[in-house]
Amino acid sequence: MYRKTFFAGWGDMDFNAHMRNTAYLDKSGDLRMFFFQEHGFPTSEFSRLRIGPVVRTDEVEYFREISLLESFEVTLALAGQSEDGSRFLLRNEFIKADGRTAARVTSSGGWLDLATRKLAAPPPALLEAMRGLPRTEDFQDLTVRS
Repeated sequence: MYRKTFFAGWGDMDFNAHMRNTAYLDKSGDLRMFFFQEHGFPTSEFSRLRIGPVVRTDEVEYFREISLLESFEVTLALAGQSEDGSRFLLRNEFIKADGRTAARVTSSGGWLDLATRKLAAPPPALLEAMRGLPRTEDFQDLTVRS
């Protein structure tokens, strides 16, 4: 399982003194970029190839609060993918130090060709990295629409 430890910083807090909803999306995005970088795709490589990840929808489910300066792990798993890899569902679990799940983020997206502004299959090495992620129990085969 791909995972990293984060902590809830001052800028992550909301008025109720727990991690704000958009902070979960920010941490999910950060973890994805760490994963891509560690698998040969830093932002400079995306720029060179003129492709990039694009998110169409995010769904956030909350189970427990995360408080200021609390550490937690965020995991990354593949919840769905099209055969050519152009579309994907990524799942992040936010796990508190006691092992309980605080939140779950499921992001639907794909690989945007920056020249055509359309979804495209990723390069073989990136597709291989994505396919190397653990699959969720509810993994979905995504169909490609023309």
